[in-house]
This record gives sequence, C-alpha cells and structure tokens, in this order.
Amino acid sequence: MNQFTPEQQSKALRYLVAFHLLIIASSNYLVQLPFTLFGFHTTWGAFTFPFIFLATDLTVRIFGAALARKIIFFVMLPSLAASYVLSVLFYEGQFQGFGALSEFNLFVARIAIASLMAYLLGQILDVHIFNRLRRLRSWWIAPAASTVIGNGLDTLAFFGIAFYQSPDPFMATHWQQIAWADYGFKLLISLGLFIPMYGVLLAFLVRKITATRPNFSLSNA
Repeated sequence: MNQFTPEQQSKALRYLVAFHLLIIASSNYLVQLPFTLFGFHTTWGAFTFPFIFLATDLTVRIFGAALARKIIFFVMLPSLAASYVLSVLFYEGQFQGFGALSEFNLFVARIAIASLMAYLLGQILDVHIFNRLRRLRSWWIAPAASTVIGNGLDTLAFFGIAFYQSPDPFMATHWQQIAWADYGFKLLISLGLFIPMYGVLLAFLVRKITATRPNFSLSNA
C-alpha cells in the first residue's frame, strides 16, 4: 500500500521529471565535448548522467517502482526535444544562434535519439533490477547492481546509436574506446561517490519522512 497522498506523489513526480530533463539535456550537450584523462578518451557527460541513476534508485526505494516508471514515461518526448534544441544551439560547445534551428542537424539528431533510447533501456532495466533487490538486508546491493548493469546497457546503446559511422571523424573512429572509458568513469563515479551518497541521502530522507509519518516503512514503499 502506498504511504503517500496523491498530492505528495504528484509533487514528487513534477520535481523528479524536471530533474531528469535537466540532467539529460546537460549530458547531451556535454557528450559533444570529448577530452583525454589518464590516456583514455571520454566525454564530460560521463560525470553528469549518473545523477539520473541516483535519483531513480532513491525514487524506487522511497515511492516505489510505479512512480519511477511514470517519470520515465513523462520524460521521454520532452527530453528528445530539449536535447536536440540545446545541442543544436550550443553545437560543439559554441552558441550557434537561433538561426541554427532552421536547418536539420543529423549529427545532433542522432545524439538526441540515442539518448532517448539509452535512457529508456537503462532506466527500465535499472528500475526492474533495483525493485527486485531492494528488500535485501544490505542496502547497497540494489543500487550497486542496478548501476553496473543499467549504466552498461545505457552506455552501449547511446554510443552505438549516436556515433557508429558518424559524420564526425573523431567520434566515428574512437566511439568504442570512448564508450568503454565512459562506462569505466561512470562506474568509478557511481560506485565511489554516488553509492555512498545514496546511503547518506536515503538515511536523511527516511528521517525527514518518519518525523512527520511515524508509520512509514521502506519495505512497504
């Protein structure tokens, strides 16, 4: 039984949809900016996208899988439009002017579509795995497993769709290397930073909720 009122769920849905859209749009812009770290090619998007998995896992833990799936549904089309528009306006990190929107940009369109497909695959899998494992005694197993598998599928789908035989010669040549490096950095960031952050935020949110709802239990969320 859900322990939150419809008004509380609706408010959470609005905030979380906005957060997902912000992270997706910014990540699609940042993925156009490759750089080399420790000899590996990667992109700045590797440092922002894991925030979505953190938010999704907390959503499933606190509100349940149903709300997390609603977020995915409401984010799909707006994220596609926002990703394309922002990436065209700030193509390769430079503001191109609003006139750039008058011409279709295939390179950016592939990134936007790839982002949508990767988001759907990664998030649906993340919700499914996390929801299956969240009742285990050790709190960290569910977010760690869903992060490793969800990020892997998300990264493979995104780079394969966006940059296979891309008109950008650098990305067309190095997309596989960048994808592996991107996945590695995502895991490093997620497991080293976001999983501990998940534990801290979960404890904080549970304290805040139980202060006003003493009967709240994660096992029933």
